[in-house]
Amino acid sequence: MITATNTMNQLQQQLDAIGHNLANIDTNGYKKTSTTFHELMRQELNNQPDLQKETGRLTDYGLRLGVGARLDKQLVFHQGAIKTTGRELDVALLHKDQFLQVEVDGEVRYTRDGALYLSPANDGTNRLMLVTKDGYRVLDENQNPIYLDGDIRDIVISANGTLTAAPRNEGELPQTVNLGVVRVDRPSMMISLGNNIYGLQQLGNVPITDVLTNLEGDLRTEIGMRQGALESSNVDLTQEITDLMIAQRSYQLNARSITIGDQMLGLINTVR
Repeated sequence: MITATNTMNQLQQQLDAIGHNLANIDTNGYKKTSTTFHELMRQELNNQPDLQKETGRLTDYGLRLGVGARLDKQLVFHQGAIKTTGRELDVALLHKDQFLQVEVDGEVRYTRDGALYLSPANDGTNRLMLVTKDGYRVLDENQNPIYLDGDIRDIVISANGTLTAAPRNEGELPQTVNLGVVRVDRPSMMISLGNNIYGLQQLGNVPITDVLTNLEGDLRTEIGMRQGALESSNVDLTQEITDLMIAQRSYQLNARSITIGDQMLGLINTVR
């Protein structure tokens, strides 16, 4: 009963992860959570010493008793499909290990969602700031918020992440800024913070330069972007439904084990 209870707890977490993946199948740049199981500690009871002399046995002697399974969850950063939108502020990142830098509650965070917008700066000027659809400020290569002055006629974003805003008035110079893009060298250190935003785990003694690289200067040639397009979620609907069915059947099996164990205890208690 304890083994089944432990496993049911982990299966419930797997069902939650699968449900979260399915709910975000249409979320731009969403990265699915993969789940795997590992066996918890087990012990072997050698309660049949006479069988030690048995010949031709293919399995180990004794009884092996486990205490259930443990769930491991890991983000999968495989590239999602690229869909064309034609909108000039939509950008798709073409390399799976690259992220846009954004500011969330004063901290630098990362996202793959390239649906960007221009929002009034609310500082008494007519400046516009570049934000995500959730209002997080997009940062440049120096981790500063991006502001654009005056009226803008159109915006061009190059393959290496350089944004050029052409002014509406003739004679004014265009504004140019480099979008902040990082390359994540150790994806296992990334964690999901919700709202399609990612951060870093506690690094401890690991230098941040070993985890990610800020693509600035000559490194900007490594950036791959496509304007007028967005990256779709990398969730595979068929695989998720299959995993969901297997998890549900496993949950039912363990629940039945608890029911049978309870019935056995009831029979023992009623023995006269």
